[in-house]
Amino acid sequence: MAVAVRGSRSSGGGSGLSLRSFFSYRIFVSAMFSLLFIATLSVLLTTDPSTSHHESGLPTTGNAYVHRTFLALKSDPLKTRIDLIHKQANDHITLVNAYAAYARKLKLEISRQLRMFDDLANTFTDLSMKPTYRASLFESDGPIDEDVLRQFEKEVKDKVKTARSMIVESKENYDNQLKIQKLKDTIFAVNELLIKAKKNGAFASMIAAKSVPKSLHCLAMRLVGEKISNPEKYRDEEPELEFEDPTLYHYAIFSDNVIAVSVVVRSVVKNAAEPWKHVFHVVTDRMNLAAMKVWFKMRPIEGGAHIEVKAVEDYTFLNSSYVPVLRQLESASLQKFYFENRAENATKDANNIKFRNPKYLSMLNHLRFYLPEMYPKLHKILFLDDDVVVQKDLTGLWQIDLDGKVNGAVETCFGSFHRYAQYLNFSHPLIRQRFNPKACAWAYGMNIFDLDAWRRGKCTEEYHYWQNLNEERTLWKLGTLPPGLITFYSTTKSLDKSWHVLGLGYNPSISMDEINNAAVIHYNGNMKPWLDIAMNQYKNLWTTYVDNDMEFVQMCNFGL
Repeated sequence: MAVAVRGSRSSGGGSGLSLRSFFSYRIFVSAMFSLLFIATLSVLLTTDPSTSHHESGLPTTGNAYVHRTFLALKSDPLKTRIDLIHKQANDHITLVNAYAAYARKLKLEISRQLRMFDDLANTFTDLSMKPTYRASLFESDGPIDEDVLRQFEKEVKDKVKTARSMIVESKENYDNQLKIQKLKDTIFAVNELLIKAKKNGAFASMIAAKSVPKSLHCLAMRLVGEKISNPEKYRDEEPELEFEDPTLYHYAIFSDNVIAVSVVVRSVVKNAAEPWKHVFHVVTDRMNLAAMKVWFKMRPIEGGAHIEVKAVEDYTFLNSSYVPVLRQLESASLQKFYFENRAENATKDANNIKFRNPKYLSMLNHLRFYLPEMYPKLHKILFLDDDVVVQKDLTGLWQIDLDGKVNGAVETCFGSFHRYAQYLNFSHPLIRQRFNPKACAWAYGMNIFDLDAWRRGKCTEEYHYWQNLNEERTLWKLGTLPPGLITFYSTTKSLDKSWHVLGLGYNPSISMDEINNAAVIHYNGNMKPWLDIAMNQYKNLWTTYVDNDMEFVQMCNFGL
């Protein structure tokens, strides 16, 4: 019995515990709701009732979003509507201003549209500043007049519609203008790169043209080696009487290029009716003298023609006390011009790049002004450059009456090109007083000189006079054509153009009819026929006269 009573107490105690737990849970939930209510009330009470609901800077995330949500709940729905209208207007003001700025940047010729964009942006701004709307919608603490709001909304929507139509209308035009502007910028950038590439290309072309190819260096070394191996076979011989015989046809060739000289000589002889009457005076520098002599000893000229090979140093009168160019080449200023920052200066000044050519430092290039003194017993002589090929018998040149003039040459001018003004500095008073800038220039490379008329006219002294005046290069740039144009200004006889066709070293557009009809073709320019950069359409005209049977030509792999 006692046990039963104890058990019933136990059971009643468990019921009491469950009841207490239930009431505790309800108290906890009630407390949480109370706290939530207090927090909400706190938010509502702390909100500034004067906050302008049309401000575009209201936050939209996190706690700020809760803040804006409660603000919207307690605010007038019409004010929320004002906020949306105001935001839409601001967005279109920004868009209109962006397009207007875009148009100004592109410098479009659409002043009317620009004015409309500006007016539209100002209208959006002025719309909210109208006294009616400002007093009724933005500054009123009382209820908003829905009729005024509806009118405001209508005006805003009308302006938005206008802005959108203008943007759609002009968008394609702006896109095209942007493409045009980008294209102009691209063209400008590409043009800058092109100018730079041309300068670099011109300098690289000069290096390629004036450097000694491996094959040519190999040939010279082989020839010198041949002389060292067989000195008894290449002893100097006595001068031939024909070298001073004025009744024969004499040629002057000044070069340090063995293969080029051999081509000139072979082409003359193969096209000559009486080759035994032709005499060649070849002058080279001391470095190439042995190679030049060995070549013509190993490969004698066909047809009984005569050849004399000498070095510049054999003409003892050519010294710095007599020759202005030699004296000027010793000056510090000229050496600075050539050797200090040469690559950099050349690429900066593409117009003068060819005048920095090392050939102008060689006396071989200036021997042409001393022909009467080098060959005192001759009456006439034909000067040939080493980059020419002879295609016809040239003896007719000795029969041309030069009318008492010194130089017979082919004129090179056409239109305004290759006039004296292109070669001489006519801003200098001496040049301006003595020469006509429109006078026609002529070509070096194939010139028949009357040496007797030269001596009578004292042309060498005339050359010295002008060369001394040009020590600072104020009358002309370096080279031999400008002083030649000056020296023989009024003493040059114009020859028929078929005697001498130029440009095969730079002009790819010369007609083959003109070339085939020419007595002499000239590879003037950088693309010499013995170089890899030669123009293929003209190269075979030169290789035809290369002595391919010569063993050293084969060994040195000229790649012809």
